[in-house]
Amino acid sequence: MSDPDYAVSVRRASVVYPAADAPVHALQEVDVSIEPGEFVSLIGPSGCGKTTLLRVIADLEPISAGEVRVNGMSPREARLARAYGYVFQAPALFPWRSVLANVMLPLQIQRRSTKECEAVALEHLERVGLKGFERKFPWQLSGGMQQRVSIARALGFEPKLLMMDEPFGALDEITRDRLNEQLQQLWQRERRTVVFVTHSIAEAVYLSTRIVVMSPRPGRIVKDIRSPLPETRHLGLRDTPEFMAVAHELRQALGHGRDE
Repeated sequence: MSDPDYAVSVRRASVVYPAADAPVHALQEVDVSIEPGEFVSLIGPSGCGKTTLLRVIADLEPISAGEVRVNGMSPREARLARAYGYVFQAPALFPWRSVLANVMLPLQIQRRSTKECEAVALEHLERVGLKGFERKFPWQLSGGMQQRVSIARALGFEPKLLMMDEPFGALDEITRDRLNEQLQQLWQRERRTVVFVTHSIAEAVYLSTRIVVMSPRPGRIVKDIRSPLPETRHLGLRDTPEFMAVAHELRQALGHGRDE
């Protein structure tokens, strides 16, 4: 595929932060291409540059060298065109706005009619299982429900690309499992391109069609694992030999990345 055909194309991208004593090399000549409709997880040890790479793709961080294209555009052009949705580690909701009003906000910024904003927001809240909670405020919801509001907000303007930075990392294991399952079902229905940052081997294997393994700083790609698992998944799949084999391959790749 040529670069314009990829949802994301990163070529020899490096990020260097200046510092008083010595510059910090966060990313070093990263190459990764993501096709439309893929669910790609970025995984590696803390400080390996996973979030930095995601922020580079989202035009939230400049690169020091290399090139990044998002749906054939520069990251800045993609951001201005609202070509992607971004879900942060924390829900980042406005406490004084209701759940519905939080999800409507990006649509209102696009100057859509109030009727259209409300209809789209209600549709996406239902998709993430929050029908009936429209008039609640964020402080009245659990952490998992708040994160689902964030996902609904990111999906509201129909982005082709969804970027998620450890959205479930602060949640308990039971809630995390449930949201993993809901996110997988959502991806099955809509087949948006997803770039997902995680520390969890089980989460990466369960959700992804591809897993990109990164080395400790400076962040580099040490392995790109294409999942052999069926695209339609359920939590019981985690107990199968096929799932365990992918998890073992991923664990080995993470170990080799640390040893380099």
